[in-house]
Amino acid sequence: MKSTLLSIVAMLFAVASFAQPRAEYPRPQFERADWVNLNGEWSFTLDLANTGAERDYYNSKGFDQKILVPFAPESDLSGIGHKEFINAVWYQRTIQMPKAWEGKRVKLNFGAVYYESEVYIDGEFVGRHYGGSDSFAYDITDFVADGKEHNLVLHAVSDVRGAEQPAGKQSSRLNSYGCFYTRTTGIWQTVWMEAVDAMGLERVQVLTDIDQNQIVVTPTFYGVQGGNKFSITVKDGEKVVSKVETGAVQGLPVVVPVKKVKLWSPESPFLYDVVYEVKDAAGNVIDKIDAYVGMRKVHIDGTKIYLNNKPYYQRLVLDQGFYPDGVWTAPSDEALKQDILLSKQAGFNGARLHQKVFEERFHYWADKLGYLVWGEMASWGKDSSKVASARNFIPEWINIVTRDRNHPALIIWTPFNEEWEVPDNEMGRFLTDVYNITRQLDPSRPVNTISGGLYAPSDFCTTHSYEQDGDKLRTKLFNGEEFYQPQGPRKKDAPRAMQFLYYDGKVPYIIDEFGGIKCAEANPSKENAWGYGNAAVTKEDFYKRLESQVKAITDHSDKICGFCYTQITDVEQEQNGVYYFNRESKYDMERVRKIFQMKAEGYEQ
Repeated sequence: MKSTLLSIVAMLFAVASFAQPRAEYPRPQFERADWVNLNGEWSFTLDLANTGAERDYYNSKGFDQKILVPFAPESDLSGIGHKEFINAVWYQRTIQMPKAWEGKRVKLNFGAVYYESEVYIDGEFVGRHYGGSDSFAYDITDFVADGKEHNLVLHAVSDVRGAEQPAGKQSSRLNSYGCFYTRTTGIWQTVWMEAVDAMGLERVQVLTDIDQNQIVVTPTFYGVQGGNKFSITVKDGEKVVSKVETGAVQGLPVVVPVKKVKLWSPESPFLYDVVYEVKDAAGNVIDKIDAYVGMRKVHIDGTKIYLNNKPYYQRLVLDQGFYPDGVWTAPSDEALKQDILLSKQAGFNGARLHQKVFEERFHYWADKLGYLVWGEMASWGKDSSKVASARNFIPEWINIVTRDRNHPALIIWTPFNEEWEVPDNEMGRFLTDVYNITRQLDPSRPVNTISGGLYAPSDFCTTHSYEQDGDKLRTKLFNGEEFYQPQGPRKKDAPRAMQFLYYDGKVPYIIDEFGGIKCAEANPSKENAWGYGNAAVTKEDFYKRLESQVKAITDHSDKICGFCYTQITDVEQEQNGVYYFNRESKYDMERVRKIFQMKAEGYEQ
């Protein structure tokens, strides 16, 4: 049986090698026409002792194995499927510059590589990057020649057991267990090259102001030259809604008025098309980017979170972004889209993206389909009291916020999950610094500094409860026995956890993890199976338990402004998904939908 399965995987790998995987443009909110996708077959080798540099691997013209990029070597889709610990890996392929790129700067882009990586071209060191979830790029113009073939090598190193790098839900044991799963090492998102002008647009920050009917765009250019112009065109289909042209000045906000604004929301996810152009002094377009903007506003007023100036009840689901065959990498762009459609079918209007930084294509589909998301760092795996952990975390988080802050679907930042260490020294400083940095990078969104766990500077309060009995959940949420105390000061003699789970009743309060219901009928027991609490025996028991829990929360919509159910799919041995790990239906989804859509008083939707 095992040999048959391996033969099938090998056959699928051979077929996939002829078709480029993940061929779509990876950065849909900032898209250039001149680009080359480098996904596909690369030569590859495992370097379990991390001695490749001593063996001159950076000069290699080809390694002993083949891997399908962008799938990590732990995944079946990669063609490798090595599930044990991988300390280091090496990749190699050739690249060639299109002749049409002559005179342009060449950027080599990586969607994400876990964790520390080095890039070499023709044996020359190009650069080193620390971080496993953020995107990065190198200007390789000085390393390549037009029309000439070059040798590209990437070396990646990971140590998920060292407690200094953010790892999310990657298992620190040999095998997956509990709520920890298969690891990801090396390249796990798209690799591509693109041609840009030396005075081209590097990035923009977009703030939408629906109260004053305007978009504020702050550009960053690769370089600035006197006489250059920066043009912004906003379109509704083929109709030009607004166009502004100004001098190309580094970091100077440009105000773009928009009359009769069409708002973005989950109920009506309207997106304006946007074209950014950089022109030289003679009026020639030297850089053009296709983008889009969703006009929407998120803010807090009292104990509610508002979307477009109306209280908005958040019916979220926990999404960990794992796939049976791709691990952290979706097998296709369509798979990203389908995950959102499945969630909406189950009655959710959004997701808390949990312990993983999702790729930009997921945010694109959330923008297009009208799906709220909370952006979260893969914060588990590091010891937050270590200075090295903070040093690794902060630069990567800055890159993530900067990359994703223009997506309208993303409404809340969550840097950490369930931090429990006492915040009285370097760790307390670390948490406060991350909150302040996030607010400075993006003042337009609330920050939920820690989802569950200890008290830290934050814009609202969240807590986790896996109490399975609905009546007990109703009681525990408000009496301070286990969770947030709605009134009064913290008690000095309370257990350590209780000292930091504090809520003063003056800010929004969301139950952002609950449920986690497993069902024996839906998931017959298997070795290593895991879930929260005692399993519901039958599917009917599941529906009743789920309804009692959701009702306990929605009945208190005057105090609680949303929830997040654990979780959208099973993940490996964890069996508490609304769907199976392969995304097949587990329950009567119409019945499930009605439960999650239960009325919350004081909210329209």
